[in-house]
Amino acid sequence: MAIMKIASFETDERATFGVMVDDTLREVSDSFRARYPDLRSVIAATALDELGNDVGGVEYAIDDVRFAPCIPNPDKVICVGVNFRPHIEEMGHELPQYPVVFVRFAGSQTGHGCPVIRPTASEQFDYEGELAVVIGKRARHVSRESALDYVAGYCCFMDGSVRDWQYQGMQFTPGKNFDKSGSMGPCLVTADEIPDPSTLQLTTRVNGKVRQEGRMSDLVFDVPALLEYCSTFTELLPGDIIATGTPGGVGAAARPPRWLKAGDRVEVEIPGVGLLANPVMDEGSLKGAFRR
Repeated sequence: MAIMKIASFETDERATFGVMVDDTLREVSDSFRARYPDLRSVIAATALDELGNDVGGVEYAIDDVRFAPCIPNPDKVICVGVNFRPHIEEMGHELPQYPVVFVRFAGSQTGHGCPVIRPTASEQFDYEGELAVVIGKRARHVSRESALDYVAGYCCFMDGSVRDWQYQGMQFTPGKNFDKSGSMGPCLVTADEIPDPSTLQLTTRVNGKVRQEGRMSDLVFDVPALLEYCSTFTELLPGDIIATGTPGGVGAAARPPRWLKAGDRVEVEIPGVGLLANPVMDEGSLKGAFRR
């Protein structure tokens, strides 16, 4: 597989995808898109090498497109909670014996540069910067030793959380699935470029100020462990996403809490993977939404 960064995006004409190089996006050719209508289908067909060699598509400046989530139509988005040791400590939890798993719906995600939405139902809108893993081939009962062979690539993830709704019951689902409350992107970095995800570091900034810093080596359950665990209870499919958890420094743990508000800008940066940035908007103020 070639080393490359692949983005899903929208132009005035269509939803499409292509290769990101610096400040430009090279769309795949019409013939390639006729065979593979989206990035998920490319991954399922093990055609990433073919994508990297495709030529003839239109080239766009990144400011002239609207980014979509890297995988706009995943079969599953599996998220892992309380998985960073510093975050577990700040929230007053015990180390989990097993991964704490919940799901996000595809519609709860948006792309790089697009607004994340603080719902009218709550003021407790929080940020969580994460590393996301994108599955490259069908995986069932995968061993830890072979787990990374099933990874197509990695991207940045912002697991926006509506805290009061998250803790209304035993399950996190309501607080994690408000429309466009989270984001992923800007691009999928193929696994060749990151042979060992435990070496990665993550920083989350709000309005330019660092709020979270973490190392993937601080995960209680690392990427191979998560693939082993998740592939035991479900078959992972190409394009499925596993978000691995967030470091310490979330707004809910501050005293007083630091909730996101309209006009804020959240950035999740993982060197070698990318920089995901989103403005915050209030629900009901979406007309004329800005991207940057």
